[in-house]
Amino acid sequence: MVDPDWSPGIDDTETPVHRRRLLFWLAGGLGVVVVGGLTGFELVNHGVLPGKQFLDEVDGACSVPAPALSFDAVGPTFNGHFFSPKRRRTVDFSIAFPPGHRLGDNLPLVVMLHGLGDNHATAIKGMTPAQAVALRWNGRPLTPMAMVTVDGGDGYWNPHPGDDPMSMVVEELIPRCKRLGLGVAPQRIGAMGISMGGYGALALTERFPRLIAAVAVISPAIWTSFDQSHRANPEAFSSASSFAANNVIDHVGALRGIPLRVATGTDDPFLPGVTALIDVVPKDAVTVLSAGCHTDPFFLEQEPPSLAFLSRHLA
Repeated sequence: MVDPDWSPGIDDTETPVHRRRLLFWLAGGLGVVVVGGLTGFELVNHGVLPGKQFLDEVDGACSVPAPALSFDAVGPTFNGHFFSPKRRRTVDFSIAFPPGHRLGDNLPLVVMLHGLGDNHATAIKGMTPAQAVALRWNGRPLTPMAMVTVDGGDGYWNPHPGDDPMSMVVEELIPRCKRLGLGVAPQRIGAMGISMGGYGALALTERFPRLIAAVAVISPAIWTSFDQSHRANPEAFSSASSFAANNVIDHVGALRGIPLRVATGTDDPFLPGVTALIDVVPKDAVTVLSAGCHTDPFFLEQEPPSLAFLSRHLA
């Protein structure tokens, strides 16, 4: 451990029902709000009401091919915890080293931010952090880099009263990593995240563009207004002013000159926010809109190219 402080039968004679409409009605038992007839169906189908992703999953829109993954022998992982004054609680973290490296080696660093409901142990989908940095992409190993994950709570990586996870990352976590030789010049620091963590990685890079040298995000959870975010998740932003200060679309100019990769699925409920971001990102940004939903299969499909992107730009 690192420093401890640190069908049922359906009568065919009945009026035929479109399969997707039927699935929508069946989904009502799973918490979907059924609003009379076609109007309710269309609201769900367009992601205004909850349930669209359920429809997409059972109707196949979320199917993506599972990537063929290969790894070198994984390096060590160090787990620890420290009391965070910025979060006013003890947080757990993990640092994964690439194959052939160990604690004390000077390496580039990837700060991987987890999604809503996840933590430092589940920030990466379908693999461990140690596997992530041992990945082989197109038959070749990644440039050696370490990865750190940390508990950031469910507050969208932005400041809330009594809890400031972004400052924890910048003022507490990254300095600890640097004391271990990670991300120390000339080595570089990259940011990565999925869903809420994708939003957080963008916000972190915009707020600290001199700290983060490259950023890759998968299905970032981006809203275009405070009212929209508040209706969906009242805990995401503490106030309209906090949303404005941390709106990654409005502050995208800070990403100019920083290598950026953004990937999202065409059936992702956050697609409107992500496309609004893509419309204004620097022209040299890599943007990927491909089949998929806001689900683990899409996340896993996009993790290898995202890691390879960071590997190239942190070398």
